[in-house]
Amino acid sequence: MSVETLLQGLVGGLLMGFVYALIAAGLSLIFGLMEIVNFAHGEFLMLAMFATFWSWALLKLDPLTSLPLTVGLLFLFGLAVYHGLIRWILGAPMLAQIFATFGLAIFLRAAAQALWGVEFRLVKNPLVDGRLAVGGLFIGLPQLAASLGALAAFGFLHWFITRTETGLALQATAQDRQAASLMGIDTQRMFALGWGIGAACVGAAGALLAMFFYIFPDVGASFALLAYVTVALGGFGNVPATLAAGVVVGVVEVLAGLLIAPAFKYAVVFALYLVVVLWRPQGLFGRY
Repeated sequence: MSVETLLQGLVGGLLMGFVYALIAAGLSLIFGLMEIVNFAHGEFLMLAMFATFWSWALLKLDPLTSLPLTVGLLFLFGLAVYHGLIRWILGAPMLAQIFATFGLAIFLRAAAQALWGVEFRLVKNPLVDGRLAVGGLFIGLPQLAASLGALAAFGFLHWFITRTETGLALQATAQDRQAASLMGIDTQRMFALGWGIGAACVGAAGALLAMFFYIFPDVGASFALLAYVTVALGGFGNVPATLAAGVVVGVVEVLAGLLIAPAFKYAVVFALYLVVVLWRPQGLFGRY
């Protein structure tokens, strides 16, 4: 294998890693806040991609143009899921919480298949298209735009959580919800906001992915598995660490496909996950 091919793989893995990190950030935020794993996270991504596709097909909006609309819709959807389902199972056993979000995932996927069929769809001729040649390497412009958009969204999320009063209230609720409540923080409002922000993150990722990835009802399944691995590698609830973990997952996935075989790329990622959780169950950057 040539050095150029290896560098090409590294660049491709790095670009996809940023998008994986943004998908996982929403999952990690929700878990860190409420210790609930959202098994419907991949279906949230699927809905965001379909929202982007229909905005393009019906309203002639480019994915980058409709991105704020998609993010807003997913934010409202996250709030609706919290108020319609999650808040009723907050005090329920863990199995009930698992089955609730798993059931939501099955419902959303089946509803998408019933409404839109199982065929693959693609946004054709997006505003950002083609490729860029740099030093013998070729970089897809949609992938580059998606990774830069994911980095920008991740930076905004980090600023919001660490620099704003509402973000600090989210952190306080995540650390000790009873103490936060005693300090006057409306924890129910923080939980709802966490679900809204988590869904908005995956909404942004879905809109960016829709520029170059096929859209179909099962599209969220593989991305959700990678998001779970990313969150576990970074440390459950550690949102900043998902950025580094996402890059690791993206690079390992692409290099495994190049060095071993494309069929084994996910197997190598999951093997890495098993090694890390056996060595450090709290993840590479987790404290507990």
